[in-house]
Amino acid sequence: MEDETQTEPSYQLAGPGRPLVVWEIDEYPRQTRSRRWYMIMAVAGVSLIVYSIATANFLFAVIILMSGIITLLSDFKHPDRIVVAVTSTGFVVGETYYDFRAIRDFALVYEPPEVKILYVSFRQAWNPMLAIPLEDTDPNAVRKELLPFCLENLDRTSETLTEVLRRVYKL
Repeated sequence: MEDETQTEPSYQLAGPGRPLVVWEIDEYPRQTRSRRWYMIMAVAGVSLIVYSIATANFLFAVIILMSGIITLLSDFKHPDRIVVAVTSTGFVVGETYYDFRAIRDFALVYEPPEVKILYVSFRQAWNPMLAIPLEDTDPNAVRKELLPFCLENLDRTSETLTEVLRRVYKL
């Protein structure tokens, strides 16, 4: 009999440092939408386009039309898997490396099965807060590896309003 051993996949990481915790996430959240959802959104979209034409706000009509097309196209394409890694010098999300010196704090919001998110805030105001899904990764392992390098924000105990709206309305 052959000896079957499972080895962890090796990842090519964008930044320096030794990987401490590594996991994969979808490039963007995949939503499963029903026919009813599409019908409601189609009626809302057509209503908004009619309203925007009636008020001569053609740019708004173009934005609504583009949003509908992007939503439809994203449903036909499966998201790629990207690597997230906490390293000894920073962390990597896909091809982007973030040094620990640029990070102000992190927060873990863990309310399974729906909410498992790592939030990362940056020192620069122009960098938006990152919301990284944990999926099946142990949040305690991520927390243990981040604590020596970053402050933990214990005030953030729930997901952001935009994350709630995206999840509830399947946007």
